[in-house]
Amino acid sequence: MAGSNVTALFRASTAHSPSYFTLSRASGGASGEITDFCIPCNPYFPTPAMFDELGGRLREILTYSPSSADTITAELCQVLGLNPQTVAMGNGSTELITWIDHLLVKESLAVPGPTFRRRTDQPMETGKRVDMLLLPEAHGFGLDPAAFVQFVRTRGSRAAVICNPNNPDGGYLPKQQLLALLDSLQDLDLIVVDESFLEFADAESDPSVAAEAVLRTNVIVLRSLGKNFGLHGVRFGYLVSNPSLAGKVRAALPKWNLNSFAETVVFMLKEHRQEYAESLLQARRDRQEMTYRLSQLPGLTVYPSQGNFLYVRLPEGVDGSVLRDRLLAEHGVLVRECSNKIGSSSRFLRLVVRPQQDVLRLLSAMEQVLYGQRTQAPEPPPQPLAPMLAQLPGPMPAAQPQPQAQRLALAQQPVSARGLARGQDRPTPMEPASALSGGTGGYTSGTAAVDRLIGQA
Repeated sequence: MAGSNVTALFRASTAHSPSYFTLSRASGGASGEITDFCIPCNPYFPTPAMFDELGGRLREILTYSPSSADTITAELCQVLGLNPQTVAMGNGSTELITWIDHLLVKESLAVPGPTFRRRTDQPMETGKRVDMLLLPEAHGFGLDPAAFVQFVRTRGSRAAVICNPNNPDGGYLPKQQLLALLDSLQDLDLIVVDESFLEFADAESDPSVAAEAVLRTNVIVLRSLGKNFGLHGVRFGYLVSNPSLAGKVRAALPKWNLNSFAETVVFMLKEHRQEYAESLLQARRDRQEMTYRLSQLPGLTVYPSQGNFLYVRLPEGVDGSVLRDRLLAEHGVLVRECSNKIGSSSRFLRLVVRPQQDVLRLLSAMEQVLYGQRTQAPEPPPQPLAPMLAQLPGPMPAAQPQPQAQRLALAQQPVSARGLARGQDRPTPMEPASALSGGTGGYTSGTAAVDRLIGQA
């Protein structure tokens, strides 16, 4: 990747990172050299044997039209033990987000942030007011249910979205606290609980509120299949709600909105339950290992996560966009820099949980770019680039402020930004994981630097 112009693609759009295929074309087909910490997919599923089966059926899959969405949905419901009348399947969760906005969101929507951009962009594009409650960094970006309810009341929002775990920080709200929050907002027109990454959580044995959603008149639970099954390109997801809400969305969706790849995978699931369960278990183990290893980097803060990604704050003086570009150009490591998320900045990265050998490559690359250190001893380039945290002439320029969307109202709430100075407060190894508590914080971070911030807030 060295010497390529692919890093310029990240400045072409402020809404999202360039796709894998865009990077591949720009790099002359060298994208296979990229270690991807950007796209939050399950790296262990499908298994190699499943990919071989899909490859052997490729001609059949591409040649013939899929069955109707009703047929595919019925099979998925049989596998998951759901009532088809409470489910609607979409061509990715983004299609469902779009139709929910068009059909069910009337005038205003409250969202804790930072969060997934389509959560805020979609309703603004259709003229709704978006009320964003900024999650405090000093509390590890954890959502305080009481504060959110008060925010909704103060703003007069008529709908709300809660991502659990939240993207990009992986913050998690325990099930009983979430159900109490739904009770407190039962007068709203709509509450969407996005559980796209919940399969990767291990804080509780039964964390989903899907079973409770079907009994409520204003709650929709969104689930992603592409992320959980490691198949972003297939584009399939589903919602669960009471039959009336699910029926409204199903009626608006095209009859053949799902593709033949989605149908093939759904009909393979019943034979591969064990492999899927094992893939989730390994991803959770990888998250703990990756959290520990990243916490050893000087000045880096790793926030508690129940997703298959970690939200990290970079050391003082580091611009995440510069780090992203150098990691990609010099080391073939792709990361997600988060300055385009409202409530975040260029000092934050979202790093997808990956197998240990990939994490070691990430750590080696970050050490070389940030500190000028190497974990291996390759031949140095003739004129090595200066480390980002060595011999700096002065503070790096501050990130350019993001333009405020016209109809976006932000909470006027102070956010602590206590940085870790270079050479001080080096993070200590992660403590053993523990179950989430029901207190105000709602979690144990496992990262000493974060725990100190929480305790002093």
